[in-house]
Amino acid sequence: MVRVGIVDDHESVRLGLAAACEKAGFDVIATASTASELVAALKGLRCDVIVLDLSLGDGSRVTDNVRITQDTGASVLVHSIADRVALVREALAAGAAGVIPKSSPTTTVMAAVATVARGDVLNNLEWATAIDADRAFSKAQLGRRERDVLHLYASGLPLKMVAMQLGIAHSTAREYLDRIRVKYVEVGRPAPTKVDLLRRAVEDGILPGLDSGSGNGNF
Repeated sequence: MVRVGIVDDHESVRLGLAAACEKAGFDVIATASTASELVAALKGLRCDVIVLDLSLGDGSRVTDNVRITQDTGASVLVHSIADRVALVREALAAGAAGVIPKSSPTTTVMAAVATVARGDVLNNLEWATAIDADRAFSKAQLGRRERDVLHLYASGLPLKMVAMQLGIAHSTAREYLDRIRVKYVEVGRPAPTKVDLLRRAVEDGILPGLDSGSGNGNF
């Protein structure tokens, strides 16, 4: 059974999501109005998916909320209204597995919960389109070592092997990767997944196109 946590600062939304989850056969472990309250309410219990409101009334940062909920071991599904593209970018860069609009039918939201619970990244065409339409294409200003890390990681090496090849600690390689993702968010080109990082590396000339002979830009 999928175990779900819910964070939203509107009680009616929490109750509605909890009822929909239970109807879908999911087990709602805890609900809360802030991310920190939910983590405390879980008391170490395992949770598969945390449905997280994008913008909470306590003034907390999106990045912090995604990361502290993700630190419980759960995948994070951001639940958001459709006009906050910059915050969506931030949530994806912080590691959210996907974003589902609050305007979506309940069945769509539950399907998204199930997708994320399987460990899959949620690909929403409408959100990808919104983000792409909102960005001005510009290269991220990556340092030499950041480019090295991106080149090796996007080429397919596990991060541990990237660190070994560059002679740096795994934690240092992770810090470089985090900084790379932040820089891409800053120029409006988020890269939350490894496939996204591959696309960015090709777009910015760090890696050659994988299908340059055909010229169709497929990956």
